[in-house]
Amino acid sequence: MTSIPESSLALELDGRNTPPADIALACKLFDELEQRTSNAFGFTRPSFGLGEQIAHDMVRREAKKLGLETTVDAGCNLYMTLRGRQQGPGLMIGSHLDSVPRGGNFDGAAGVLMGLAVLSGFVKAGITPERDITVMAIRAEESVWFGASYVGSRMAFGKLDGDELASLKRSSDGVTLLSAIDANGGDARAIANGDAYLSARNVGMFIEPHIEQGPVLVDRGIPVGIVTGIRGSFRYRAAHCHGEYGHSGATPRDCRADAVRAVATLVVHLDEAWIELSKQGRDLVVTFSQFSTNPDEAAFSKIAGEVDFSLDVRSEEPETLDLMLKILHEKVEEIEKAQNVRFDLGSISTSSPAKMAPEIVSQLERCAEDLDFQSLTMPCGAGHDAAIFAASGVPTGMIFIRNEHGSHNPEEHMEMADFSLATNLLSSFCLKYPLEEI
Repeated sequence: MTSIPESSLALELDGRNTPPADIALACKLFDELEQRTSNAFGFTRPSFGLGEQIAHDMVRREAKKLGLETTVDAGCNLYMTLRGRQQGPGLMIGSHLDSVPRGGNFDGAAGVLMGLAVLSGFVKAGITPERDITVMAIRAEESVWFGASYVGSRMAFGKLDGDELASLKRSSDGVTLLSAIDANGGDARAIANGDAYLSARNVGMFIEPHIEQGPVLVDRGIPVGIVTGIRGSFRYRAAHCHGEYGHSGATPRDCRADAVRAVATLVVHLDEAWIELSKQGRDLVVTFSQFSTNPDEAAFSKIAGEVDFSLDVRSEEPETLDLMLKILHEKVEEIEKAQNVRFDLGSISTSSPAKMAPEIVSQLERCAEDLDFQSLTMPCGAGHDAAIFAASGVPTGMIFIRNEHGSHNPEEHMEMADFSLATNLLSSFCLKYPLEEI
């Protein structure tokens, strides 16, 4: 059972602190999610499937108990709103409730439950915010299910390609996205028409709380992160190096066309470029995430004649991505000439960096200082729905919560004491900084 940190019960509404957020509600819902969407292999909440629907029903139930207004858009995204004193675009807090197969309990869900904990604290303290505050439970963020990223948030902004509705099929059962939306009570036709429920005109700002999916906060011993931006990327998902098979003992070095050596050389060159650019203060990560020979052809005593690999390069800086792409093609050409191989990188997929609003970043930093706890301002390497909000012209921010053992696995581990600190940070931000300052 999730325990409630003692520190979260001691906050009082005064000149510095915020009204106590309802951490007990979050703990209860984390426990219920564990009981209802887990098995011996982890947590599985498929997009537009049973586990995700259970989670949506749970948070909607609690929102109604709090007297929040609840609405659902054509894509089945859920909105839970505490009305403010003034009319106009309000503050939105949100994240997703689906998970990867055999994932963890906190990825995505922590952001939605944090928003509910903040609003429950306001309701129980009798506080009416200046503007509306809405918690959004976003559908289908995890690309593993339909082979497409940010399905729910893209639908909300009218940015989902109509062709995707019929062509995308859920990996677990082959159900089309169109059928899945309609089966959950949505309106796929409205989505195909590009109808937008959200826009920069009706969302004043968006904050996405999320567990950190890397080890930075754990390694630094810091409980909370404030995100500066979401890294963009270029990716070659199905790259190939063509060499020539040969006898490992009988072929001299200068007569070889060794695909393994060629790709290994490329790995070293790009790693050296990563080191050099990092020394210059550039933001960059480079990953060769798959690397394999052909099991039907490769053997212990053979020079490898072919290698399949994938490459994922990410940065907050578009110019750094452009530079790394240039370096990649230069090094490929050099290796082809020097080692008598041929590279076929295949098709490229890209995503643009999403910059968080500097005003939101600085004000979150100020709130953390006011609450007297340490935070780390840092980039985000993983993709999140916040990128769609930022790209749509909505001032956007993200809060990270320290999390052990990575993510997308059952072992992810967020301490509720850290969650409580991050929740109080968000609550303070909601109270202290009106939308006019953003």
